[in-house]
Amino acid sequence: MSIIRMTGEKYITEFKETVRGYYPVSDKAFHQLKDLIKFKTIKKDEILLDIGQISKQLYFICKGAVIAYFVDEQGNTYNKNIFLEKQFAGSKVSALLKIPSKFTLQAIEDSLLISLDYRRYKELIYSNEELINFYIAYLEKNWVIDKEQREISIVMEDATERYEKLLAANPGIDQRIPLQHIASHLGITPTQLSRIRKSLKKNSPTQPM
Repeated sequence: MSIIRMTGEKYITEFKETVRGYYPVSDKAFHQLKDLIKFKTIKKDEILLDIGQISKQLYFICKGAVIAYFVDEQGNTYNKNIFLEKQFAGSKVSALLKIPSKFTLQAIEDSLLISLDYRRYKELIYSNEELINFYIAYLEKNWVIDKEQREISIVMEDATERYEKLLAANPGIDQRIPLQHIASHLGITPTQLSRIRKSLKKNSPTQPM
């Protein structure tokens, strides 16, 4: 708890900046959202939401990394998403429809999260014009624009281009996230990713001595 006390305000500020990155909510509106905040620490490999559970929380990653994955009938694991610092994680479909989640949320690093009760969060959102504007902007960015771009990328770009874009958007992700998760996220095998990494390393300019 002492770590949370020392760093809590820092992460609340980052949370506010992230929210305001979608829509410029006032201090008054954010204060209402702040009242819902609870901090949660989780260890590496700990499950936040298991497949089949109904999601009741929305998470903001203060520090650490979380993955969303599902397993098919043949036992193959597919990475749906990788969530890093200053990103929101959760099963919105499960929370909205109150149905069992189709995927699992799991920490792959020791992590510190902001946890929001989804029912109270939704009630607040719909009672405040500024916060509903933030919510709409968030949905448009993450569930319309980014989703469409990723779908186009999978069809129109090769695996090397997708990997390079992932690295550009998340510097150092290849040093933090196990490569099998990155490969699954890109829709390729770990062997294919290993070949891509070797090729990029081989073709990178030689650094001057």
